[in-house]
Amino acid sequence: MDRPRTELNHRILVIDDNAAIHEDFRKILCSALVHRPALDAAEEALFGDQPATQEQVCFEIDSAFQGREGLDKVRLAMDEGRPYAMAFVDVRMPPGWDGIETIGHLWRQYPELQIVICTAYSDFSWDEIVRRLGKSDSMVILKKPFDNVEVLQLAHALTKKWFLAQQARYQFDDLDRLVGVRTRELQEANERLQKEIGERRLVEGALRFSEERFSKAFQASPIPMAIERMADQVYVDVNDAFLKMTSLPRAEIVGQEPKQFQIHVDPTVPGSLLARLKETGSLRNQECTLHTKTGEKRSALVSAEAFDLAEEPHVLLIMQDITERLSLESQLRQAQKMEAVGQLAAGVAHDFNNILTIIQGHASLLLASASLGRHMAESIKQVSTAADRAAALTRQLLAFSRKQVMQPKALDLNDLIRQLTKMLQRLIGEHITLDCELSAEPLRVFADYGCMEQVLVNLAVNARDAMPNGGRLTIRSGALVIDAQSTARHPEAAPGRVAGVSVTDTGCGMSSDVLGRIFEPFFTTKDVGKGTGLGLATVYGILRQHDGWIEVTSQEGQGSAFTFYVPLTEKPSEAAPIRTTSTADRGSNERILVVEDEKPLRELICGALRSRGYQVSAAQDGGEALNVWQTEKGQFDLLLTDMVMPNGISGGRLATRLRSDQPALQVIYISGYCMELADRELLQGDHCAFLAKPFDVHRLAALVRERLDRRNHAGGPRSEREETVASAEP
Repeated sequence: MDRPRTELNHRILVIDDNAAIHEDFRKILCSALVHRPALDAAEEALFGDQPATQEQVCFEIDSAFQGREGLDKVRLAMDEGRPYAMAFVDVRMPPGWDGIETIGHLWRQYPELQIVICTAYSDFSWDEIVRRLGKSDSMVILKKPFDNVEVLQLAHALTKKWFLAQQARYQFDDLDRLVGVRTRELQEANERLQKEIGERRLVEGALRFSEERFSKAFQASPIPMAIERMADQVYVDVNDAFLKMTSLPRAEIVGQEPKQFQIHVDPTVPGSLLARLKETGSLRNQECTLHTKTGEKRSALVSAEAFDLAEEPHVLLIMQDITERLSLESQLRQAQKMEAVGQLAAGVAHDFNNILTIIQGHASLLLASASLGRHMAESIKQVSTAADRAAALTRQLLAFSRKQVMQPKALDLNDLIRQLTKMLQRLIGEHITLDCELSAEPLRVFADYGCMEQVLVNLAVNARDAMPNGGRLTIRSGALVIDAQSTARHPEAAPGRVAGVSVTDTGCGMSSDVLGRIFEPFFTTKDVGKGTGLGLATVYGILRQHDGWIEVTSQEGQGSAFTFYVPLTEKPSEAAPIRTTSTADRGSNERILVVEDEKPLRELICGALRSRGYQVSAAQDGGEALNVWQTEKGQFDLLLTDMVMPNGISGGRLATRLRSDQPALQVIYISGYCMELADRELLQGDHCAFLAKPFDVHRLAALVRERLDRRNHAGGPRSEREETVASAEP
């Protein structure tokens, strides 16, 4: 509530369209403090003798020349917290509101404003004014022409009246407040008295209600909770969620000290949870471990609060099972680690493939030399063999890093497993029994036949090595639907229909530490020289490249189960590829454009092809290849290009550009790995083939001959040089 003004309000608003009237009011109400006998005599006649030292007042006058202007000034004064005490309002103020209408607006804005209506005898009558404005004790009439003394008296009287009205309003409000305060005090005293009278009954009822409410919340909560007595560590009560998490029946935990179930903040220090609680009085989100009745190790966040129950110290335990969350975080970290290692492996494999191609190529050329001595030939064969072994390792690295080139087709995994059964049995040995439990329905997937074959072989070899004394290897297959809950358990899983194949052994199993690293490249538990550590890493990479994933379960001494999943396809199955080779690799002056950014490798390829009767032009990148193409007017039969090259034009883009000029152009892509083939589109046509680095010159020559023969059989146009050579033959 606003505090009352402690001094008189001498603010007066004059609303009149005549400037001279405003000046007159100022002269009357703001004149200098001089002796005025006539005024003093009038005051003495009206109010009696006044003290000689009566304070003379100079009023604060504001002017408005129309009603709307006056209303604006009243609003502004109220907003500033300095309202007018009274207003002199002329009745006639053309062309705007008249005085009566103006007063109506003023009172609607500020009902406490004291009004003096300035009017002539010919203006509105009192009855008409009352009819329009209603009766009010805040309004008086001043007839024109008015007397200075009368104006001054009205100013003093009405400002004093406004002040007293404000004081009275505050006092009434304050009285009402005091009455309310006193009433509330009486009510509060009465309530306290009533509370004191029935205190025991109310306390007992509240206690019963509180216990019932806590018990319901405790038992119904999906969060595991328990109450433990601190003196003897006996569990007084637990809720259903706690029993579910621990796999313990209520009878084995409530009222007893379950030796088989303890919560450990530090597993090496028994009772460490209660010890920390006694030190701090409470715990918040403390990570701990516990073992369920089945022996399963669980991780949880525990919060604890000490309290008294029946005058004994107890502790309330609130737990959040984070086992699944930690597992997902571990899987995510593993996936990120595998991705990083894969990128590193891909880069290393790419560089090594270029080097190995040069080594293998020159070794092949040297071995073909007739002047080579026997001992030198044997040494070069050893070099070639070592290069082949290194090439096999780089292929496995590329498989792990998901950079190897595939030629996927629709195939039935069940058919593939049946075709591999005899070979797998020979591979694992007679001391291991092989069982196949395949689904009746076909499992059609869009995959590379050789890659899927490698996955099964690697898993079978891994199982064989885990059973040196014999055992059982079981391969099961089936179709299933992966839902959102399943994808939440494995970060690489994708929802939809998939084919699932499990390879289960009865071998030695793995520890949790080993289980977390089995897909890392070069990680192996075998003795030195008995494994590269790339078998399972290759499986992992192949499956990821097929939009699949693999899951593993294992316990030491009980064997392992590897289950991989690949999306099913609606495409009909195709026959397994039949690989053919050609030994007739000589050329007939066909023209070949070789594009390779590695100079030693480019020179090796060009030399090998020229020695076999081909006309070869070379370029170090896509831009130079386009220039050569324009210079030779596109008279080439085959393009042999690296996939990844500098200066912005890849092998795929180059081939597309050149084939738009000559659709019959044959293309051989070469690469240590090929990022552009991830969309699996460049190898879908009959006009192209892929040769993975490293390769020897014999494989290169055979593939070149095969592509050119395919072009000739298809009736493609030949170059001008080839036409000339052909016409000269007898």
